[in-house]
Amino acid sequence: MKFFIDTANLEDIQKAYKIGVLAGVTTNPSLVAKEGIRFEQRIEEILQLVPGVESVSAEVTPDAVTAEEMIEQAEKLILLNGRDPSITIKLPMTTAGLEATRYLSQKGVKTNVTLIFTVNQALLAARAGAAYISPFLGRLDDISEDGIQLVTRIAELLRIHDLDTQIIAASVRHPDHVTRAALAGAHVATIPYSVIEQLVKHPLTEQGMQKFTSDWLNVFEGPST
Repeated sequence: MKFFIDTANLEDIQKAYKIGVLAGVTTNPSLVAKEGIRFEQRIEEILQLVPGVESVSAEVTPDAVTAEEMIEQAEKLILLNGRDPSITIKLPMTTAGLEATRYLSQKGVKTNVTLIFTVNQALLAARAGAAYISPFLGRLDDISEDGIQLVTRIAELLRIHDLDTQIIAASVRHPDHVTRAALAGAHVATIPYSVIEQLVKHPLTEQGMQKFTSDWLNVFEGPST
């Protein structure tokens, strides 16, 4: 399973990119709004910050309701950073979003259909040509539904019907979500930097490092006799 970071914060993106495991970035209008910057400017900055990644998702804004409006916004986003091949247009799971997905996919543009909550929605998005589909685990958990089970069923559906759409496990809240999504067949987990930090850490790792340090200092930097 690959890792994307879900943020519009340049500092967090840069930290994740330096680790060497980052395959992409996902954003949305809400995340960009928190940064207090123009949407297109932040997307272009992200594209320049993470050269060589597989995907940077730029979502159409909520005021784009019709397929035509979504396509118009998408065509402007595609031009950012000199038609960067990593640009992925993020579209809502609506009939208009599916129409825009079909149009853009036929033009060779990668799309990410977001706000997936059912297997049927995932199938429709895949058939429309989406490169990625994003089921939201945490939001399903919030209403006492099983987000991981949804990923499992979508992965099986894609396998049975030989569809090459990738599953992005989204709305990931904690490391156990990451583990279970990977085992369920998600191709990608898009996670905030705080969860990346949690994935790195374990008490026994920290205790081991402290022991190594203590042993080193006692042998090589202890008092001379």
